[in-house]
Amino acid sequence: MPPVRKRARSYDAARTRAAVLAQFGNVREAVRGLGPEQLALPTRLGEWTVRELVAHIGMAVTAVHRALDRPTPPKQDVTVVRWPFATAANAGTIHDFTRGQATAHPDLDAHLAEVERSLRALLEQYPGGRLLETNAGALPLDDYLVTRTVELVVHTDDLNAAVPGLQVPYDRQALAAATRLLADALAVKAPGGSTEVRVPPYAVVQCVEGPRHTRGTPPNVVETDPLTWVRLATGRLAWKDAVADARVSASGERADLGPLLPLMA
Repeated sequence: MPPVRKRARSYDAARTRAAVLAQFGNVREAVRGLGPEQLALPTRLGEWTVRELVAHIGMAVTAVHRALDRPTPPKQDVTVVRWPFATAANAGTIHDFTRGQATAHPDLDAHLAEVERSLRALLEQYPGGRLLETNAGALPLDDYLVTRTVELVVHTDDLNAAVPGLQVPYDRQALAAATRLLADALAVKAPGGSTEVRVPPYAVVQCVEGPRHTRGTPPNVVETDPLTWVRLATGRLAWKDAVADARVSASGERADLGPLLPLMA
């Protein structure tokens, strides 16, 4: 039999827009209370301090602005699920641009306030179907906003890890969209139906070559929580450590996802 063709996941545009604004607002509120000593703390992102991490979060949002400033591509040539695989190629440019943004905006609260104001204005001005030239290829605006939930959730987690007691909250819809996109990316990277990956309550995907499961309890099952999945998919947490700490349950001979992770670096 030919392989089952999986339908691409769709995202509710209004919920995605609200999620991006909500999670960015959560970051803004938390950053407003940080002092110079906290902004100078190291992060798990190499040489970046908290100040540079915050500048990068602003930069991740204004990627929408920069894309809208460029000419409209003639046609869409990539789907949103391919975006995670395109991020590593721009690591050097992102690093340099982030450093420049941190220097250019000493008042981070004022900077983030302007980013939020201008983003709201752009989202009112442009329709969701407007094509953007992105680092992954040409995508509609509403699809690109799904990728912004990944950036915001991942870097909110980086902030929380860097600043003791900060506890920036995660917008439920932002976390859901980020979890689903990264789960779908795994299914693209390792197509198949022998392993079921469960990230309740947001995502379930089939992946990995092998005998396709059709009914009953799958022989190969991986299950974890959304934040652990995001950390695994983005290289913040190693597979072997997550399994050893019981943050992931994995059963079956095809349940080892270690060689497939991370999806983003």
